Amino acid sequence: MTRIGVLGGSFNPVHVGHVMLASYLAQYAGLDQVWLMLSPRNPLKEADGLADDNHRLAMLQVAAGDCEHIKVCDIELSMPRPSYTINTLDRLKKDYPDKQFSLIIGSDNWQIFDRWRDSDRIIADYGVIVYPRPGYDVVIGDVDGVRFVDAPVVNLSSTFIREGIALGNDMDAFLPKGVNDYIIKHNLYKK
Repeated sequence: MTRIGVLGGSFNPVHVGHVMLASYLAQYAGLDQVWLMLSPRNPLKEADGLADDNHRLAMLQVAAGDCEHIKVCDIELSMPRPSYTINTLDRLKKDYPDKQFSLIIGSDNWQIFDRWRDSDRIIADYGVIVYPRPGYDVVIGDVDGVRFVDAPVVNLSSTFIREGIALGNDMDAFLPKGVNDYIIKHNLYKK
């Protein structure tokens, strides 16, 4: 059975830290692939400043390129909003019965994971892989279905990228190849 790690997010925009993490997890965490799952709107975050779904999806596709271990999944764009991870995982399991899905989250989200809808069932039915995020200590304890992967920490955020673009700074080094060109072409994140 193919083991898929699901790394969800708004990817507003996707940056090199996202791609580095996905590549690391696909190669070192016992996964066959990592699917970058575009979320139309996180129910725990404000939607202000969110680029159009189609633009964020296109940037993800540019970022994933031809990498065999990283795929883009847009299933949440066709699901009711706000999107909840448990519903997405259940849908993926139904649509891809030959694949085994695990959720990938950062230590920042692990600290509030008990607020996620059906968090216990996510752990029991799918499993959770937690990676470190700057400023968020990881305390997992002995929880069946949850494991910590000591992935390299990249202190980079989409907020930093958006703010840099708004200031007119060159953000090309912080973005996967081709994503900066896409942002410029479509005049995204300008104030």
